[in-house]
Amino acid sequence: MRITIYTRNDCVQCHATKRAMESRGFEFEMVNVDLHPEAVDTLRSQGFRQLPVVVAGETSWSGFRPDMINRLRPDAIAASA
Repeated sequence: MRITIYTRNDCVQCHATKRAMESRGFEFEMVNVDLHPEAVDTLRSQGFRQLPVVVAGETSWSGFRPDMINRLRPDAIAASA
């Protein structure tokens, strides 16, 4: 499973999400919407209104959500990558 975190500069919740993912051993791609503004329209069209937005396979959410991060399993992510 591929994990993408949409973030922006100076976003406290984005930094917290990144740190939480790293501490659990997840590999992920970061997309900074300050550098890729076209991503904002895509996220808005999907109903997201705040950052970070995390897309992990079929699961996605916005904001700093340790509960959702804890539901991800590193072994399942590595096996399907």
